[in-house]
Amino acid sequence: MDDPNQPPVEPTRKPRGTGRRLNGAVAHKLGLAILAGEYAPGDTLSGEIAFAEELEVSRSAYREAVQVLMAKGLVESRTKTGTRVLPRSRWNLLDPDVLAWAFAGEPDVDFVRNLFELRAIVEPAAAGLAAERRDKVDLKVMKDALAEMRRHTLSSELGRAADRDFHTAILQATRNDALLTLSASIGAAVNWTTQFKQRGRTLPRNALPDHLRVYEAIAASDASEASQAMRVLVDLALDDTRAAMGRR
Repeated sequence: MDDPNQPPVEPTRKPRGTGRRLNGAVAHKLGLAILAGEYAPGDTLSGEIAFAEELEVSRSAYREAVQVLMAKGLVESRTKTGTRVLPRSRWNLLDPDVLAWAFAGEPDVDFVRNLFELRAIVEPAAAGLAAERRDKVDLKVMKDALAEMRRHTLSSELGRAADRDFHTAILQATRNDALLTLSASIGAAVNWTTQFKQRGRTLPRNALPDHLRVYEAIAASDASEASQAMRVLVDLALDDTRAAMGRR
């Protein structure tokens, strides 16, 4: 029988488990901290036990989260030295999760510029190849994506998903497997920069006409015009993003 004069015993808090969703949440928390600069390259993360207790998760969940970060090039883990943040040059900055973590806070200006330089190199060339190699199925996917962009606008997740589908369809139409491996990264870059541009206010302009010009050139099999139209699209998107960063 409980003694009424004794204070109630607080139940021991147990770690919240090791499921895939939890591991992803722990990796997300650590990834955000690294991309935000809370841990600089060369810093050593707290020990496994301390970190697991701080995050209120099991040690195995923490270890699995570290494995996720290792696969993305953010950290390395050694028996005697612990888990250390790697130099930025080792990070897989094109990983969709890493891009999401970077844009969750205030992205680095140089990082944003680097993304657009990559897009300016890859996407105009891809649009040119797509104009030469696309088929009717490719054109239908692009046209459907544009219709969804018009219906939902880029201010919604459905509209941004359609935008990603449009850019992915262009890479698919190149029939170049090496380029196609970049589709997830290019799509994520398009998505997060678009979201970033409208923080605090609506998008500065309607980007749909820029996409239509790319589509029309690809449909006309005009490689030169498709490449040029895509270059203009990327350059204007960079201008919008710079304006958004200047407001912050």
